[in-house]
Amino acid sequence: MGLHVKKGDTVKVLSGNDKGKQGVVKQAFPRDGRVIVEGINLRWKHKKPTQQNPKGQRIQEECSIHASNVARVGGDAKPAAVKSGAAVKSNAGAKSNAGAKSKQAAK
Repeated sequence: MGLHVKKGDTVKVLSGNDKGKQGVVKQAFPRDGRVIVEGINLRWKHKKPTQQNPKGQRIQEECSIHASNVARVGGDAKPAAVKSGAAVKSNAGAKSNAGAKSKQAAK
């Protein structure tokens, strides 16, 4: 299953806590249908204290959101993955021509 957005696209969030905000797609997960958008869907992650960092940390990181909750904004209006209709038609034509040739050979 392909996505309508890809890495580097500018998108606008359509629903959720960050509705109306815009950001750039940092990472896309087509199999899961999810994307990570820069500055959107931020969550706090707590890091345990270690010897290198005895105080521990709280860091904010972006979590993924479903691709159906974002819409691409900006320049080109064509989808991220376009399949050529001409290639599909030419394959169908080749099959019908092959069948016609075999019928003529049988006569």
